[in-house]
Amino acid sequence: MDTTIDGDGLLIFILPPGTRVCDLRKPLLPRELRDDARAAGRDQGARRRALQGDGAGAARRCRRRGLRRAGRPGHRAVPVRALEDQAVLRRVAQDVGLLVVPAGGGVSRGDSTRTVHAGLPEAAPQGAPFLPGPTFAAPVHWAGDAAPEGYGRNANPTWAAYEAALGELEGGHALAFASGMAAASAILLPALRPGDAVVVPADGYYTVRALAREHLAPRGVEVREVPTRLDALVAAADGAALVWAESPSNPGLGVLDLPALAAACHDAGAALAVDATLATPLRIRPLEAGADWAMGSATKALTGHGDLLLGYVATRDEQRLAAARTWRTSTGAIPGAFEAWLAHRSLATLAVRLERAEANASALAEALRGADGVRDVRWPGMGPVLVFTLPDAAAAQRFLAACELVAEATSFGGVHSSAERRARWGSDDVPDGLVRFSAGIEDAEDLVADVLRALSAALGRE
Repeated sequence: MDTTIDGDGLLIFILPPGTRVCDLRKPLLPRELRDDARAAGRDQGARRRALQGDGAGAARRCRRRGLRRAGRPGHRAVPVRALEDQAVLRRVAQDVGLLVVPAGGGVSRGDSTRTVHAGLPEAAPQGAPFLPGPTFAAPVHWAGDAAPEGYGRNANPTWAAYEAALGELEGGHALAFASGMAAASAILLPALRPGDAVVVPADGYYTVRALAREHLAPRGVEVREVPTRLDALVAAADGAALVWAESPSNPGLGVLDLPALAAACHDAGAALAVDATLATPLRIRPLEAGADWAMGSATKALTGHGDLLLGYVATRDEQRLAAARTWRTSTGAIPGAFEAWLAHRSLATLAVRLERAEANASALAEALRGADGVRDVRWPGMGPVLVFTLPDAAAAQRFLAACELVAEATSFGGVHSSAERRARWGSDDVPDGLVRFSAGIEDAEDLVADVLRALSAALGRE
């Protein structure tokens, strides 16, 4: 059990998990005030209160709990434990006067803390002006030694920070791409050769199937399309080089037992890539489940404002990572530096955005399950997306037109609620009246009321 005194006189306790401590909630006085107290000739009790912030009682309470002060009052903080981010301790301590964090092999942090601080350097600049220059946008070799990033298509410090953040969240090494499909291509195209077999979900994201049909099959790669079910994917994995899975699937929202699927794929000699875009790495981390690849479209909930196109891959295998990086450099499927910067900034609010969107999705699913004329309501218990089916295409279109708070749009995961009739594209085997709905972060009561009112109008009940 350790303590340290911060430069502003704040006592910070670094304790083993589960330890209970007293919360003094009072900072020490600055050195000048302590000196003034001495000069004023106050009594010993006043001096003690000035020096210790809460009088002798605080000292007694600390002694009873085995706490001690480290360092001398008024001195700068001395790091007593190798923590990932000492700056976090100082900022929070300034706010509350006391911080209790786990000690030991690592700091266990919640989703909000991780997303806010992921990928940032230890001493992130505070309030520096935003002045992007050649190193930000496109570092090139000017004179002398090459910069660490080299040519702008090879690497960029802004990508690197965003990739570090994504890698922290996914539990591996991440690479950012210009779009989700650019990321998917970097897994599928370099890995498969003539004579190989690849398994893709027949009910998953259509463009991945199109990539397999239109680019892999003509190269001599066998393309096996199966439903998003564990038994179907496991059966198809036999003799395959790669299994591509979605969990939850888009648009059917099927959820897979990823540890079981990963084990079965590896037993069959196949690698496993998992697209968990609808869940985000805060809900599903494929690499921890045993997958060889995790992939996501950062266009959706990760950035969350519907104004960026980005994607990423993550892996724990250095050879796979190198192959994907070479593919990105060769094809130029790189993210813009400004887009990467905006995406990293957006990541800080992911946890709160996702919690609010999930609460809204849950409220909508509950309301829709009791609504006349609505069937097959599905929400997997995570993520912002739910689906439901109306009687026909015309009813679905009337519903979309009657919504006031819900935009008719094909993307999902943004702060604004959106919905679409998925069959309009002709690419998915879904009912004509199926609506894919992405819950935003509006007030749940307003959103539910708007949806139920639009349903009444669409089904002729007004």
